[in-house]
Amino acid sequence: MADEVLVIANGAAAPVIAVGAGESRAIALRVVSRGDGAHAAAVRITVAEGGRLELFESYEGQGSYLAQTSLVLELAAGAAVERLVLAEEDPEGVAVSDAEVRLSADASFGQTVLVSGARRQRIETRVGHPGGHAQLRLDGAYLLSGKRHADITTVVTHQGVDGVTGQLTKGVVRDQARGVFQGRIVVAEGADRTDARMGHHALILSDRAEVDAKPELEIYADDVSCAHGNTVGALDEDALFYAEQRGIPADEAKALLTEAFVGEVADRIGHDGAREIVRAWLAERLRG
Repeated sequence: MADEVLVIANGAAAPVIAVGAGESRAIALRVVSRGDGAHAAAVRITVAEGGRLELFESYEGQGSYLAQTSLVLELAAGAAVERLVLAEEDPEGVAVSDAEVRLSADASFGQTVLVSGARRQRIETRVGHPGGHAQLRLDGAYLLSGKRHADITTVVTHQGVDGVTGQLTKGVVRDQARGVFQGRIVVAEGADRTDARMGHHALILSDRAEVDAKPELEIYADDVSCAHGNTVGALDEDALFYAEQRGIPADEAKALLTEAFVGEVADRIGHDGAREIVRAWLAERLRG
């Protein structure tokens, strides 16, 4: 899918990515960690007016490393970015990725983050939203097992009128895993006619698994349409019973219901290739 593949190995060779006005690029950015040391990398990405970028970002590792990757993404007026993040860290690794996104009027930024956890794993995204009909989608899913930990954190600050944000995060935890979701949307004074919606929903599939969720809305403007929701629970016993009555084995029924639960995250992706990657990633881990 990508026209270019860029690799950051243990913090080395962090690139600067620039997409010109009206230009369209598809880039795969691989962040690879090896060994037991600590390393950091900083990436800067700019998309000029009317430019388009498909960014396929992956994190992989082996060892008990400590890794930090910082990204700054700047979108000019009318620019569009589709960002897909796949984080497959070592169970003994500690990894942090933090992104600062700066939107301009009429820009569009869509993000889907998929994580499988690590000893400690955090994916953080902070967005400065100018309003001006800019469109923002921040979605994610975490599928955790063993003793893995994952934290998806987002902060969106609406600073002008007529801004749109849609956010959906879903999680599935089992064994002794722990999932954390922290989502915060701030509508500043004067950011009228903001439309911002956030949802977080998680399934806990064992007694010792844990989910901590903190969705927040701070509204200082008038004439806004904002909402947030949060649910944490188990699979629907009635749905499981119905599936088993239809001749579907219990394990397969659980997998099908769980896949349907998280599949909504994939359905929201407008880019066909990215949507299929997400569906395949979810299916592989849920049925493996």
